[in-house]
Amino acid sequence: MGEKSVQKKKYILEKARAVFSEKGFKNVTMKDIVDACEISRGGLYLYFSSTEEIFLAVLADDSSEDDEEAVVAALSGDASAGDMLALFLKEQKKEILRKKNNLTVATYEYFSLHKATKDNPLKNQFDTAVRIVEKLIENGVDSGEFYCENPVGCARNLMYVVEGLKIAAGTIGVTEEAIDRELLYVLEGLVPDELNN
Repeated sequence: MGEKSVQKKKYILEKARAVFSEKGFKNVTMKDIVDACEISRGGLYLYFSSTEEIFLAVLADDSSEDDEEAVVAALSGDASAGDMLALFLKEQKKEILRKKNNLTVATYEYFSLHKATKDNPLKNQFDTAVRIVEKLIENGVDSGEFYCENPVGCARNLMYVVEGLKIAAGTIGVTEEAIDRELLYVLEGLVPDELNN
């Protein structure tokens, strides 16, 4: 694919992301994406054959293992595990609060309509986040910052809270204070009693 085609496909995905964010998954048509991109129907079909294909490409574009590599690289530096976990959660909080181009509702809508596949981007994204948090917790345990007998269980629990907050933000609404309260509640369990007093 030439550079111009790569740029066109990227443009389509950016516009489609906005459409899916606004309308969810099931209400989006190819015409909606054609209109958003201001291209011909044939121009869109050169790159994608369905809204499902476009949506999965948008999700694949979003999910990247670069985040995991960045955290691992940062852990080898001077930042403490607590600082890195706080930074990770700050990014998660930004995603929860993001109104524009938030795909959470569309993503859950899509996966409620389709059986989970082996390469489920939502599951891959969740698993990557769990691995990041697990590594941060393990590092914190090793340095004495945290106490945790089951880092992977704690990491999964924390990410289930984050996912629940994303859904709440996109459906019933959630305040920044509520997000802070829920994340802090989980994190308090990691701090050894002697540091809590």
